[in-house]
Amino acid sequence: MNKQPNNELLYKVGLGLIPKLGPNIYKKIIRNCGSAEAFFNMPRGKLERIQGVGPKLLAYRNQKAKYLSEAEALIDTAVQHKIQIHCFMEENYPTRLKSLPDGPPVLYSKGELTLNPKRTIGIVGTRKATDYGKNITQQIIEELSRFQPTIISGLAYGIDVEAHRAAISRELPTIGVLGSDLNTIYPSTHKKTAEQMMENGGLLSEYKLGTEMNPGNFPQRNRIIAGMSDALVVVEAAKKGGALITAEIAYSYNREVFAVPGNLQSKFSEGCNDLIRNMKAGIYMNSREIVDSLSWDMDATQSSIKQVLPDLSLLDPLEAKIMERIFDKKEVEVNWLSHDLKLPISTLAVKLLNLEFLGFIKAYPGKKYQWLQKN
Repeated sequence: MNKQPNNELLYKVGLGLIPKLGPNIYKKIIRNCGSAEAFFNMPRGKLERIQGVGPKLLAYRNQKAKYLSEAEALIDTAVQHKIQIHCFMEENYPTRLKSLPDGPPVLYSKGELTLNPKRTIGIVGTRKATDYGKNITQQIIEELSRFQPTIISGLAYGIDVEAHRAAISRELPTIGVLGSDLNTIYPSTHKKTAEQMMENGGLLSEYKLGTEMNPGNFPQRNRIIAGMSDALVVVEAAKKGGALITAEIAYSYNREVFAVPGNLQSKFSEGCNDLIRNMKAGIYMNSREIVDSLSWDMDATQSSIKQVLPDLSLLDPLEAKIMERIFDKKEVEVNWLSHDLKLPISTLAVKLLNLEFLGFIKAYPGKKYQWLQKN
């Protein structure tokens, strides 16, 4: 190998190679055992107490040498191909995905990309984009470019690739989430765009090198697009398709979802119009909707002010700890805060309400909170 992997990376990758080990069980193992390495070395009796760890999984654990050998080979290949590996609970794992129940345990990336950028916008739509859809995609990115968001999409035909190309033309970072491994660009006609993305952004996938293409991978990857996006915009979509799946997932994650209204006689507007009618998406008329919903203007104003942690003497220890987290991050989402502090949502909600009542924080759409600068 070019570089010996640390033990925990080796064990986390090895754990992820166990067949049919879902994200929930993977994360439960890490949380209950303390590490992936502990899982492979812990007495059987202790493991049996973890919900979801049954005889089948314990039998796979007995093949420890096999999975660690495969993991070592995988890490070696990743180094050779300049691919980064991101495991759950590691610092380089996307924060936006950590609190999601089905967030991928292991991710692979390639390029000059930051997986925890300050602002992200997902843009998706039909593979058969019209000129109207392409123009709107260009307009969205042009209007938002002053905020320097990272543009996230799926590198597919139509709206997806248009979003990536518009980001490139405005020198915005852009991330393509693939339904294949990182060495298999699909469709192959987008290889040049993928190469251009590497300079300011790159590619992301949950599929290890050598994974065979499978149509079922593409709906799966949509949850990563949804989870990585602070707001998701559906530009054009028919009544059925990947863009609507992504929108439904983003809605379930409490992300901001917008849909561009379209011609009532166009089948490529039916999906967007249905999202709006069913109140699962706001109407996108211009960038102001996104800027207001994500409080980007206020964020830009506050960034020019020297930020000082307020006096926490009025708060109890738990409220003070919550405030410190919000102050550090400037903006947090409830699920992330619950996961980070290991607090049930019900307990957290009471504390957040009190902090808001005292004027320390303010609630925003999408179950997000920001601390209030007191002049």
